[in-house]
Amino acid sequence: MVEVLIARLPHAEGLPLPSLATPGSAGYDLASAETATLQPMERKLIRTGLQIALPPGYECQLRPRSGLALRDGITLPNTPATIDSDYRGELMVALVNLGDRPFEVTRGMRIAQMVVAPVVRVRFQPVEGLPVSERGGGGFGSTGC
Repeated sequence: MVEVLIARLPHAEGLPLPSLATPGSAGYDLASAETATLQPMERKLIRTGLQIALPPGYECQLRPRSGLALRDGITLPNTPATIDSDYRGELMVALVNLGDRPFEVTRGMRIAQMVVAPVVRVRFQPVEGLPVSERGGGGFGSTGC
């Protein structure tokens, strides 16, 4: 179990802390601390009223909620969004409405999921050439449908 410190800002008073919908959920539901309307193709930053302090070696990823994405076309334009361990500002969720009608975000609505994950540190080793692989340089669509 990883301990993550969390603080509520005044405009989040009365809102739930991030929570799992089911025991098997990977993401903690994150609620909006404000009301806003997203027009079709509009993007907005939505405040959560929460701040977190992740331990070193971890990140928090913000991801869309599948029901909002399927039903209403509401997603995150930068998914997954990364919250770094040294960030101490308010968690805000960039939402975009890819649907064909306005979408109302209400205070307390679950708007995103947050997943806390370990970060692997790497050391880049410059080389003259890379080892050969079966795939080689094949890119998008190179392995079939």
